Amino acid sequence: MIKTHTKKRTGKYRGKKMGTYGHGARKMNRKSGQRGGSGMAGTGKRADHKKTLITKLYGNKYFGKTGVTSRGTAKDKSNKINLQDIEMNLDNYIKKGIAKKSGKGFEIDLSSYKILGKGDVKNALFIRAEKVSKSAEEKIKKSGGEITLTGKESSAVESEA
Repeated sequence: MIKTHTKKRTGKYRGKKMGTYGHGARKMNRKSGQRGGSGMAGTGKRADHKKTLITKLYGNKYFGKTGVTSRGTAKDKSNKINLQDIEMNLDNYIKKGIAKKSGKGFEIDLSSYKILGKGDVKNALFIRAEKVSKSAEEKIKKSGGEITLTGKESSAVESEA
């Protein structure tokens, strides 16, 4: 019987006195702790080192808190417009066909909007709207205009009168 010489098995990746254990350069086999974490780690409010990347990818809404309301609370998504905006955009409304100029003043159809009273009224405005604030109504009437309510609000106002 002939005895064969077998090579002694050494530990895996203990190579060549380089200290890299078979992973190439030393920096190659670092874990994520050397890089500040993997993925979205380090994107918290106080850790700025990935903030520019995250804002570029996801925008500014990623950071900070947003308000929490009860589930029963519904947001008011109705359309609102101020008198000063109506005055400024009269020409655009005429081009779009929302308004027309008559002998008395401007007739504007904003039947899905609530009219708010910010700003001054120079022209006589005859507006159709869903709702109107008290200050807006006073300013429109003072300028020689009139407001006509559509929908639920008009029936409620008529029943009170």
